[in-house]
Amino acid sequence: MQLRLIAVGKLREPYVAAACADFRKRLTPYYPYEEVEVRAADGSDADAATREESERIRKLLRPDDRLWLLDRTGIQLASAALSARLETIGNSGVNRLTFAIAGTYGADKSLRQRAEFLWSLSELTFLHEWARMIVLEQLYRAAKIARNEPYHH
Repeated sequence: MQLRLIAVGKLREPYVAAACADFRKRLTPYYPYEEVEVRAADGSDADAATREESERIRKLLRPDDRLWLLDRTGIQLASAALSARLETIGNSGVNRLTFAIAGTYGADKSLRQRAEFLWSLSELTFLHEWARMIVLEQLYRAAKIARNEPYHH
């Protein structure tokens, strides 16, 4: 199964970009991985930005993509539970699982409805760029857990 991440905006902080690059490198022996950035909307109108960015994400989805949307109102998963879910999806014959990180104002209703799962990383608020780094780290950790390989606890 291929893992794909679609994220609104570019990584600007060098330390976050470096951490993401490191986790991408660690993840790819376990899963084929692709990452796509979409441009953030211009302007300060939150509703317009949400619609525009969500449309950019939707245009990159194939009809058969399984979509997990990162959302603060979603379900939190322990690392072992994430690993088990990924294994179940992979064993069911799914070709590609896509994770989407919407922009600063979140995703619109139609993108939320398109998602099969709303995933919350935490009740805490993180810098937007950190979400990508945390997702990558957790995908790598999940792969290690699934193979009973050591990873710090």
